[in-house]
Amino acid sequence: MTSRRFRYSCPIAAVVVLLLALLIPPLTAASSGKCRLVRSLRDEIASYRPVVERVLSYVQDKNGYKGRTWAALSEFTDTFGSRLAGTSNLENSIDYMMNSLRAENLDNVHAERVMFTGWQRRKENAALVKPRFKNLAMLGLGGSVSTAPEGIRAEVVVVTSFDDLSNKSSQVSGKIVVYNQPYVSYSETVVYRSMGASEASKYGAVATLIRSITPFSLNTPHAGHQSYSEGVKKIPTACITVEDAELLYRMYNRGTKLEIFLKMDSKFFTNATSRNTVAEIKGTTEPDKIVLVSGHLDSWDVGQGAMDDGGGAFISWNSLVVLKNLELRPKRSIRCLLWTAEEEGYIGAYAYLKGHKSELEKFNLVIESDEGTFQPYGIEFHGSETSACIMVEVAKLFDSINATTMQSSKYNVGSDIEVFENINIPGLSLLNRNEKYFWYHHTEADTMAVEDPDSLDLNTAMFAVISYIIADLSVELPKS
Repeated sequence: MTSRRFRYSCPIAAVVVLLLALLIPPLTAASSGKCRLVRSLRDEIASYRPVVERVLSYVQDKNGYKGRTWAALSEFTDTFGSRLAGTSNLENSIDYMMNSLRAENLDNVHAERVMFTGWQRRKENAALVKPRFKNLAMLGLGGSVSTAPEGIRAEVVVVTSFDDLSNKSSQVSGKIVVYNQPYVSYSETVVYRSMGASEASKYGAVATLIRSITPFSLNTPHAGHQSYSEGVKKIPTACITVEDAELLYRMYNRGTKLEIFLKMDSKFFTNATSRNTVAEIKGTTEPDKIVLVSGHLDSWDVGQGAMDDGGGAFISWNSLVVLKNLELRPKRSIRCLLWTAEEEGYIGAYAYLKGHKSELEKFNLVIESDEGTFQPYGIEFHGSETSACIMVEVAKLFDSINATTMQSSKYNVGSDIEVFENINIPGLSLLNRNEKYFWYHHTEADTMAVEDPDSLDLNTAMFAVISYIIADLSVELPKS
């Protein structure tokens, strides 16, 4: 998962859709926080309750689909491990995935090629060498340049924010800047990982070591992507653990002179190729109209990529298998996209958007899981007020699993699907008990030990039900 960076708003279009929704049955828009859908539409949504019960029963039945998402994910991650974009691990896993989707007899199974500049870490290490020796657990950040072959040994400046860096700017030249920024939230704090090297480079730093973006640590460094600003010298950058960042901060504040040795070797390769993976359940009467379910197959090169985002990818394609096995085929098509190169900045999603411009107006809803597949408790939605009211009614159908919360967001609710949301296509993700997600995110700890079979079953069921209902309703979701 990469950070959500963009917001989208179109007030004129929103007003037009609201007025139309008020004038044209069967929909009326929400007003003052209260939904006013006409009874016929509420009744239609409620009529899907038997479908909900059937799907939930099937995924929780040991003679049905119970445990199958977990079993498939565990075999996949155990077989291929981490899946960095541009590596044979990822491409072999895509071949495997294509064979699995075809074996399930899903429709239109194919892959679409994506080209990009790849990055791969090689050997790297860091150590405190003065006033004493201590190895520093670290992970070079994606896109980082290498050090010179002999490495860098330099004095250290420790800062806690960009303002602190600015205040100490006269001390930075020729030194390694260590960021010990407090964790506020991922979206607020990740800017230090993505921009920390460029900001320090402006003042002449020779490298940066950044406190991992996490609220909790067991001496685990967290990987992630970073990018250099134009016009600044590219310097090596890596994440270190919370524990080591705090240690260096304490020692620095006591006036101790610190020196660190850093050696990083990474490889860039142009014209790297990968593939987005596609499967569908074709609609019965309007097959050219699409509801999308998705997750990304790539991961960082640590752990197994089970949580980020193997779980999201596997509840996506397994939701189609559930519907197919139950012979539930909606009016519109449900398309599963297993994105590639998400971690490098939504590369697969942008390529898909570019290649499918002619059919984007036919996308009615885009769904993604990229923030964990823990116990689900509801829906997070980004779209028009009227569409949000429809999703409120859909969420009510999950009362048997206590997943009826419907949270309407004015911001994007996905990573890859952000590129669709930015052009006014409604987006949806599941609310799940992911309070510990960023404990494991982008670390060696992202393994199958994090995943729970029962939670994966329920996430799979919710993806299946939501995509089916929206693809089968007599009306489409109004866009703002």
